[in-house]
Amino acid sequence: MIQTIHLDRVLREAVTTPFGDLVTRPTGAAVRGHIQRTMSAARGGLTRLDFSAVRLIDFSCADEVVAKLLLAADPAVEHYVVLHGLNEDQTEAIDYVLTRHRLAVAAVPQAAVRPVVLGWATADDRDVFDAVTATGGGDPAALARWLQWPQGRCHETLAALAFRRLVRASATAYLPLVLP
Repeated sequence: MIQTIHLDRVLREAVTTPFGDLVTRPTGAAVRGHIQRTMSAARGGLTRLDFSAVRLIDFSCADEVVAKLLLAADPAVEHYVVLHGLNEDQTEAIDYVLTRHRLAVAAVPQAAVRPVVLGWATADDRDVFDAVTATGGGDPAALARWLQWPQGRCHETLAALAFRRLVRASATAYLPLVLP
């Protein structure tokens, strides 16, 4: 199941403000609480956080909304988060905060042609994420051939991406969370 949470609506409900800015730590905490309750009710699946109608997110709100949301994820529940509709400033703020926490998330910024990884990720992580997205996914051997890598290196990176919930692992393949 895919659920979309429009952050501008959550912001208006959580802090009763007519503004479209995610600023201040208390605002971020209130918005994150609403997101967590909504995600908890879904009991797994994919949640798309839509930032397209949000004008601004500051570092403290990026920390409260995105980083703490990822840190609080229950490892027993197969739930994925994708950020959608980020503008350049939002992308930079979230990327900075996630890198600081050594976290990463899949995102589809407004200006992007394909989904990207925001936050802390190695060059191998980014290359394999891009390969999974470009090809629609596959088994480690096929992706290794596509990348022209040794299969072990590809499989190890795919497993790390799946553990960090940047790709989905099935019994036979690794799949993208979103397609271009």
